[in-house]
Amino acid sequence: MFNLILFGPPGSGKGTQSEKLIAKYGLKHLSTGDLLRSEISGQTPLGMAVKSLMAEGKLVPDEIVIEMIDTALDNNPQVNGFLFDGFPRTTSQAEALDKLLAQKGTSIAVVLALQVGKEELIKRLLNRGRTSERSDDVNEEVIASRINEYEKKTAAVADHYKKYGKVEYVKGEGSIDEIFEMLCEKIDAKKIA
Repeated sequence: MFNLILFGPPGSGKGTQSEKLIAKYGLKHLSTGDLLRSEISGQTPLGMAVKSLMAEGKLVPDEIVIEMIDTALDNNPQVNGFLFDGFPRTTSQAEALDKLLAQKGTSIAVVLALQVGKEELIKRLLNRGRTSERSDDVNEEVIASRINEYEKKTAAVADHYKKYGKVEYVKGEGSIDEIFEMLCEKIDAKKIA
């Protein structure tokens, strides 16, 4: 099983590249946001617990998120691997994910980090804000704050995986196909190794 984490600040093209990577490598997209929404809409006991926490404005505890990931892994034994999106966001989440994957006889093979300059990110998000319904993509100050928050939180997760030689940085500027090709080169090198 080949598991990867795709990192990238808001506007880095993570969503676009995720779709292409999933299609090429037969991976299962594992978004914690999607898992939460699915549990809630399915009105599972876990979903109801999550819904009440969110209604109170509380964060969903790591244990619950890991439990949902555990279930998703068990429910998809036929996949070639998973592309983790939006998780882990902290070192403790990374450690919990590593432990869970080890129990299942697998691990994170590579962490791909898309790198895009701040000015380019702001430009992309403002453009996206003009065509989408996303209110968080129309205010330059809000965008800058989101980028800073991303950099603060994910730096620690990248440092965690750097200890194991699993982080690969990819320039996220250029054409979609050029960036995709660079991502594939990093994945293929890890698959061979």
